Amino acid sequence: MTDHVGRVLEQWAAERPDLDVSPMAVVGRLSRVARRFDEQLAETFAKHGLDAASFDVLATLRRSGPPYTLTPKDLSASSMVTSAAIAQRLNRLEAQGYVRRSPSSADRRGKLVSLTDAGRSAVDAALPDHVATEQQLLAALGEGERAALAALLAKLDA
Repeated sequence: MTDHVGRVLEQWAAERPDLDVSPMAVVGRLSRVARRFDEQLAETFAKHGLDAASFDVLATLRRSGPPYTLTPKDLSASSMVTSAAIAQRLNRLEAQGYVRRSPSSADRRGKLVSLTDAGRSAVDAALPDHVATEQQLLAALGEGERAALAALLAKLDA
């Protein structure tokens, strides 16, 4: 049985046999899989009162190690949230009591963002469910297939 992308490829082959549409086999499937993964992860984060961007900011601070503090610039560079979205995300997380912003002692104009105890508890509670969801999403692949796919995706992301 042909999947959705396979049917699209067949249609293009019939309508435009002059074009090599083979890249759609990869890009189309990546797009569809990413959308499905994002939906499943969003459900997991929602169970913890978070969204993907908030989780990413909290997780970035958490994995930075003690004292769980970064500059907004470093936070943006280490997370998967754009720099434009960082300020807005930090406002929300600060209002929730998950992060605290304070002046930098090294640069009076600079700020530091620190993970609060509540923020650490929130990310620590969500992380096992997040990893379990990712395990479930990848359950169709064996260990070797996961490693190969990760290597191929890293090559595309370089």
